[in-house]
Amino acid sequence: MSPIRSRKHTLATQPLLNQSLFALAAIGLPMAASAQVAEKTMSEVKVEASADLPYKAEKVSSPKLTQPLVDTPQTISIIKKEVLQEQGASSIVEALRNTPGITMQLGENGNTSAGDTFQMRGFSAQTSVFIDGIRDLGAVTRDAFNIEQVEVSKGPAGADIGRGATAGYINLVSKLPSRENSTGATVSYNSGETKRATADLNRTFGETGAFRLNVYAQDGGQMGRKVIDREGRGIAPSVALGLGTPTRVYLFSQHVRQDNKPDGGLPSVGIPGFYNASASLRSAPRVDRENYYGLNSDYEKIDADMGTVKIEHELGSGATLTNTTRYGKSSMDRILTGINTLTASGAQNTWTVSRSRQSVLQDNEILANTTNLVSAFKTGDVGHTLSAGIELLSESQFSPTRAGLGTVAAANLYAPNPADTLSAYAPALTGAYTDGKTRTAAVYAFDTIELSPQWQLNGGLRYEHYKTATSSVTASTATSHPTLPVGSLVGSRVQASDELASFKAGVLYKPATNGSVYLSYANSKTPPGSANFSLSATAGNINNPNMEPQQTTNIELGTKWDVLQNKLALTAALYRTENENEITLLDTATNTYSQLGKRRVEGVELGAVGQITDRWNIIAGLATMDATIKEGTTGNNAAGAATRWSPDLSATLWTSYKLSDQFTVGGGARYMSKQKRVIDPSVDVSLQNVPSVPSYAVADAMLSYKVNKNVSLQLNVYNVFDKFYLNTLNNSGARLTLGAERSAQLTASFLF
Repeated sequence: MSPIRSRKHTLATQPLLNQSLFALAAIGLPMAASAQVAEKTMSEVKVEASADLPYKAEKVSSPKLTQPLVDTPQTISIIKKEVLQEQGASSIVEALRNTPGITMQLGENGNTSAGDTFQMRGFSAQTSVFIDGIRDLGAVTRDAFNIEQVEVSKGPAGADIGRGATAGYINLVSKLPSRENSTGATVSYNSGETKRATADLNRTFGETGAFRLNVYAQDGGQMGRKVIDREGRGIAPSVALGLGTPTRVYLFSQHVRQDNKPDGGLPSVGIPGFYNASASLRSAPRVDRENYYGLNSDYEKIDADMGTVKIEHELGSGATLTNTTRYGKSSMDRILTGINTLTASGAQNTWTVSRSRQSVLQDNEILANTTNLVSAFKTGDVGHTLSAGIELLSESQFSPTRAGLGTVAAANLYAPNPADTLSAYAPALTGAYTDGKTRTAAVYAFDTIELSPQWQLNGGLRYEHYKTATSSVTASTATSHPTLPVGSLVGSRVQASDELASFKAGVLYKPATNGSVYLSYANSKTPPGSANFSLSATAGNINNPNMEPQQTTNIELGTKWDVLQNKLALTAALYRTENENEITLLDTATNTYSQLGKRRVEGVELGAVGQITDRWNIIAGLATMDATIKEGTTGNNAAGAATRWSPDLSATLWTSYKLSDQFTVGGGARYMSKQKRVIDPSVDVSLQNVPSVPSYAVADAMLSYKVNKNVSLQLNVYNVFDKFYLNTLNNSGARLTLGAERSAQLTASFLF
């Protein structure tokens, strides 16, 4: 067995960080001083924020974070459904375009097992998606039809959500019944020839009950890739009892079915930065964006179901008890034809790209019960808002192996035929599988301590015990089991259990009632098997149970202000995140691995959301990111290397203005600086294929017309200036997806 070495690190005070912290504090102090003067000279004037601002939210939905956003010492972005409606966004990936620092990825050969695949602040976050505070497992491209708002919490958040919270987390808040009768619906059609319809029905019954039903259905292509069929439908019924009383019960579920044509992407030939040993290929044009290199028989079927019972009970004296129970299950069944090697022989119209057949079969299951108590009390003159609870989770992922996928000849590079002959196609389960399970029991407590009207202390601690077990069956080889016939099924079981303690702490100063300056520190831990409950007996594998958990820490200095009569929220934060215990290969001769690797990401994030005037709304953000390997050995883990897919600068803006009672105009832009694929400092980038995703800026526009009080029409134009850009790139640079060219969507909305 290969020797494994581990070293623990402590966070050292860095001069650069100290200088930057003082700089940010200096920015906030003039604002603070100005606000104090205003408060003194206008103390008799009391201004309250509107309760129904279309873009700005006052606080997150989680009972763990009890304070308004302006008094929460952490970078949190909330994207409300009104923003998504104006943008014509229908998926969570589209919603996340409204916050900077998030990048999307293309799985190898398009064969990622997760529908929504992205990084946040330089770290993978695709397994940190939650719905109503409970982790959402599965390979689902999440639709927004049943989403009230999207909450993005950035930075390590182990105290909030437990293991694996390296980058933070994304919480999707479900639509629930209210005591107001309403009926809403939309129908839309876009340049991808997609037809989509949604409906939202809310009805009251009795003195305290309400029922709500959200549904959606869509069918058609994809803007920029009409050849890719996307079909989906979903239903989300919910019932609420006891609304307006001390005890409220919510029963709700969501059921989604997707039947898609999987997209393995396009060859990168002809793209700026493309490199190949063949001079003919290096000078070749790019392929048509509508080319499809898969087969007609390729498919992707996704089923996702969840049911939830939530009970809220007010105990009196400011205390509220909440219990949530959820069962969820999702499954993916995909067969994809991926593209591989280019061959340039003979005339250009005969060039080919080889293809391979791939399969994903995956079932995810979760059973969760959470209990939370929020109470407000005083100890002497010191106020406390305490949130404490217990979480019990059982999560599993089952992935059987399928063979008999067939073979297919190489495709014509510039004129692929999805009707090409598929031979030896007889898909069947081999008996091999991986079955991973994690069970977690956790307790946590958060306390906001109000020392005075100006000073608050925030602290949180989570302690959890987890047990991960992976059972697998594999086919033997002559090397792995020389005494067995090749192909014999061999079973194995690997397991690990441990305790994790995560914390967060912050100090917050309020120079005025509408503003704050804060300093916070938080951590998270990612033990082996956190991503997919799949442990490995292979030495040097990050999922080997002998490995130490990766440890992430974050220090953040920020300031938040609610201005313009508390209708516009302005935020600024300086952050530094460090991830330790990453795997590095010390010696190729002895195959010695170590956990000496350390990665650092630091930058500044700015945000603005709310109303500038009663007619003018805005949501905007800007983030810088300097991501580097601080300790490592060779290759992509060498000290001084950058981090893949981590742009130095990203920015997003969306704004709308109500011209009259009938007309509203809107628009926005997204900017992403270069995202590096090749990060090894010893490699000659000029000889690498598409070493980075070039920077790009894309502008969108919107015009809506209110026909009458019940009907409105909306036209969205995307990529107004028809910018050509790469959307995602795979790890080798051979395959990519392009951003949609100029396109449009027309939506009719109905409200009764």
